[in-house]
Amino acid sequence: MEEDSFDYNSDSDLKKKIAEITNRIEEQALAIWASDCVEHVLSYFEEKFPNDDRPRKAVEAARAWVSGELSAGEARSAAFAAHAAARDARDADEDIACAVARSAGHVAATAHVAGHAVHAANYAAKISSEERDWQYKKLLDAKQNIKE
Repeated sequence: MEEDSFDYNSDSDLKKKIAEITNRIEEQALAIWASDCVEHVLSYFEEKFPNDDRPRKAVEAARAWVSGELSAGEARSAAFAAHAAARDARDADEDIACAVARSAGHVAATAHVAGHAVHAANYAAKISSEERDWQYKKLLDAKQNIKE
């Protein structure tokens, strides 16, 4: 079945299809896709916590790692900072902001372990029911990087 014509009946189906595709994508392309997913929802965190740039710095770290400007260890440090921002958001009873910060933490951690990219997308998808569809379409844009 062609990936573009897959019939999705639920978020669960789409989530599975994304996981299948991400298993065939090169690590750097996966980090870029996951960064795009986080950036798509980052404003939710920034509206609630305008003076906290830890999640944004985590996305920037992931992109810097892809371009070779940052080591995996430095990106991992940014991931820990974003997860600390998530705990702060959770403590402030801001569940959506917490999910966004977790998403950012996982995108930076993709530099260390590629599987974090899917976690970044999953947290970002908690924002709205339409987010997973947006992620899938964005993933198909990266189709040229899929290993056959």
